[in-house]
Amino acid sequence: MTTWGDGAPEGHRAGFACFVGRPNVGKSTLMNALVGTKVAITSSRPQTTRRAIRGIVHRPDAQLVVVDTPGLHKPRTLLGERLDSLVRSTLTEVDAIGFCVPADQPVGPGDRYIARELAAVKKTPVVAIVTKTDLAAPEQVAEQLLAVGRLGEFADIVPCSAERDFQVDLVGDLLISHLPEGMPLYPEGDLTDEPEQILIAELIREAALEGVRDELPHSIAVVVDEMNPRDGRDDLIDIYAHLYVERSSQKGIIIGHKGSRLREVGAAARRQIEALLGTKVFLDLRVSVLKDWQRDPKQLRRLGFYD
Repeated sequence: MTTWGDGAPEGHRAGFACFVGRPNVGKSTLMNALVGTKVAITSSRPQTTRRAIRGIVHRPDAQLVVVDTPGLHKPRTLLGERLDSLVRSTLTEVDAIGFCVPADQPVGPGDRYIARELAAVKKTPVVAIVTKTDLAAPEQVAEQLLAVGRLGEFADIVPCSAERDFQVDLVGDLLISHLPEGMPLYPEGDLTDEPEQILIAELIREAALEGVRDELPHSIAVVVDEMNPRDGRDDLIDIYAHLYVERSSQKGIIIGHKGSRLREVGAAARRQIEALLGTKVFLDLRVSVLKDWQRDPKQLRRLGFYD
């Protein structure tokens, strides 16, 4: 077998694909399933993804870099506008696009809106992915495949379930088939290019989102202020992080009665962070109010959401 200088076989494919779709259609769960580990947070709440997170899928004949984007929606805040801008810029930079539509919900205006956006992205192949087939009857899945097919011209249409590992590899195969030939873009073993502090902040935000009211997901931001090994200990990392909300009433929800909810958030986040880092963690969480931060350009920059 002929190989290139890095040991990759000739014919090896490498490139980028992104998942787009309405909020909460299973994009992050599907990316995690493809990568084989958790690199993006998931939640039953919409709009949990706020960054273009890259997960790296390694195969002997290919390297697929999956970009998980925030859900496309009609923005109501400056943050929403920046998230939509992020998605649109990502669409022009990838080799293939995965358009995710859930099997258990009727095709709606949001799906049609995204399909129109994708139709304007010339020369980039789009694979339509009917997600969450485990939540729908076979007849419903078949009807959804037909409904999705009517939304536009797609290179492929495929049903899958990340939860049941149904046809996840096939989704990878189809996306990889549209990548250019080339050497791997990332070293073997790398699963994401996200800095650890960003991943940790996302894991804390995921823990904070569980079980809270519908309006909170849009109002929580997390920043890791400090992260260092404990002096004299090589088996313990101290992490100090801030959760920011927009109103005092939201601060009360996050903290809970006598701090009970914040302790639950800290315990859940710490388990995930320790699994990520492979070491014990001391996690210090503080909650502060940044009034209307989603609409304040200065505060958005402070929290990492740039123009």
